[in-house]
Amino acid sequence: MPDVGSTAVLPRRPLTVGELLDSAVLLLRDQARVLVPLAVLLALGEQALLHPLRVLAGARPPEWWPDPDRLGWYWLLLALGAGTEAMIIALLGNPAARAAGAALLGRRSGPRELLRDARWVATLLAGAAVGCMVLLAGLAGPAWFVAYGLLGALVPVLVVDRVPAYRAPGRALRLAVRVGGRAAAIRLLGYLGWWLIRLGIGLGVYHGLGLLRLFDVSAWALPVATVAWVAVNAVAYPALACLDAVLHLETRMRTEGLDIRLSRAPAPEPVLLAVPR
Repeated sequence: MPDVGSTAVLPRRPLTVGELLDSAVLLLRDQARVLVPLAVLLALGEQALLHPLRVLAGARPPEWWPDPDRLGWYWLLLALGAGTEAMIIALLGNPAARAAGAALLGRRSGPRELLRDARWVATLLAGAAVGCMVLLAGLAGPAWFVAYGLLGALVPVLVVDRVPAYRAPGRALRLAVRVGGRAAAIRLLGYLGWWLIRLGIGLGVYHGLGLLRLFDVSAWALPVATVAWVAVNAVAYPALACLDAVLHLETRMRTEGLDIRLSRAPAPEPVLLAVPR
């Protein structure tokens, strides 16, 4: 009998916002050995990709404030950063969603199970599409929030619901706007919370080292800031991917009765999480 109490990674019932955030953290803790190393690699790649634009924008570490005369480049930098973040979270959503599905069935997935036979080609295409859409929305300013909020379920729909790739975007959007856009709003809330944490830690590490006076931090501003931001993003990105995963399954329990369907099954199997065609 799977644990469905308050300490379960993902209880089989609709959850409050606080319980969803707790479930995401519990899922990350259980799967950190898979998600965090992947996030480190992706976060390093992101820093390398953003560096040339930061130079063009005159953005200086650790805050990356722009040169007032280069605001056009800085706007592009912000849009590209939003796109890369969304893409990385989507890619990490593949193993996170598979782990959440297993947790809902009362078991814990191992690393091999999370990484093999996981529709990676479809996930890579979906991640690239999400990144491009958020980037384009970011160029329009506030539209970034709408795009980010609506696209969180795309990869979970692919790997948990097992729907064909051409149907995944439509289903992801429908799930995001159900119950008055609850899933989209919670996704944005989670992003805001982790953004504040990232900002505090990323800047705190740099300025804290400066206060210790162990070395001249200003002379090493770029490597110190890069390491600090990679480290904090390596936790924040998988945490947000885990939030997408548990939020997707919770939305299905809340609006499609997935928890009832599982409770009636004599021996729940992963196939029961797939959406009937």
